Formats: sequence, structure tokens, C-alpha cells
Amino acid sequence: MPSLPRVIMPVRPAAGPRQRHSINDPFGYLKLAVAGILLFGTAVALVLALTGVVPAALKLVGICWALYGFVTGLLDGVLDPAIEGLVRALGSVGLIRAGGGYSAVETLVARGHYEAAAEAYAERARAPRDRVEATLRRAALLAGPMGQPEVAAAELEALREGGRALPPADDIRVGLALADLLEGRLSDPGRAMVELRRLLDRYPAGQHLRRIRTELAALKRERFGAAEGAR
Repeated sequence: MPSLPRVIMPVRPAAGPRQRHSINDPFGYLKLAVAGILLFGTAVALVLALTGVVPAALKLVGICWALYGFVTGLLDGVLDPAIEGLVRALGSVGLIRAGGGYSAVETLVARGHYEAAAEAYAERARAPRDRVEATLRRAALLAGPMGQPEVAAAELEALREGGRALPPADDIRVGLALADLLEGRLSDPGRAMVELRRLLDRYPAGQHLRRIRTELAALKRERFGAAEGAR
């Protein structure tokens, strides 16, 4: 990636009021409830320990918080990714209909018939149930073999900003694809960072939160590290 000047790009606010879709985190309420119980128990244990009623109460609190850390790590590191993978697998099943799916279009791509494949994806994208998946596949084809990343980015932005609002999961998929395209194909990490910050602002607690933060941190390191090295 070429060296870039150290310029902090302004973050554009997300369209519409800020929305918090905490429902994307399936264990959010569970962790919040457990943390609330432990906080109450900690307060009680402090009172018991300081008054001398039960001096060993703090040891029990320490054990409880250690268990909370273990359970939280298990939920975030194992069960949450497992559920996300299951959702993706089930979602892909819905895309494969009798006599259909994307195998025919992928065959066109494999044979080098890119124009025909792009048109086939565009045709599939006209169906409401397929518009996100088909547009993402078309964008990947445009940005890759067809060498039209600007067109691909424009189509992803049009999909994201269209009159029909995307569900949170689809909005995140489109936003991540757009950020990858801006950073990898168009060498525009500033716009990629804006898109990732939009996702973080709109979905502060979701299944893709770790990936969004990781990619944003990587973009920051690459961009400002290159700027420091150029000095």
C-alpha cells in the first residue's frame, strides 16, 4: 500500500437516527444479567467483609468474577462464532432452490464468460430475496476478474443506500464488503475507515463486532504506520 500523509479523515454520521441493535448479540442480555447479580453480590460481600461479619466473603466474590470471565470468554470465543457459522450455513441453504442456486452463474465465471455472469447476477438481484447475495457476488466479479472496482463500489453503495432498508445482518455484510473493496482494490483506506466506523456506530454489539474492530485497527496501523515510515 502506498505511503499516505497523516490526515485524519472526518467520520460521516450514519444516515438516520443512531440505532442500537443489541439483539444481534444473542448472549448480551445474559451477560448483563449475570454482571448485575455479581455487582450486587460484590457490594454485599464488601459490607460483610468490612464489618467483620464474614471476612472470607471477598474470596467468594473473586471466585465468582473469575467464573464470569471464563463464561464470558466461552460465550464470545466459542458459542458466538459457532452460532454465526450456523446462521451463515442455514442462510446459504435458502439460496439453493430446486434447479437453481448460483452454480450455473459460477460455471460462466469459471469459463471466463464474465459479461454473461455479471448480467446473470444482475438479473438475480432483481428478486428481493436474492438482491443482497447476488449483488455481493456481482461486485466481487466486477472488482476482480472484470477489473471494474469503481463500478462494484458504486453498486454496493447503491444497495446500502437504496430506498429499501437492509436488515442488520445484510447491512453489515455489504458494509464489510465495501470496506474491503475500498481498501484492497481502490487503495482508499480513508473511505474504508469511514464505512467501518459507520458499522461500529450503528451496530455496537453484534456478531461481527470483533471483525469490524480488527479491520478498523488494521487500517489504522497500515495507514499511520506508512505515514510515520515516510517521514
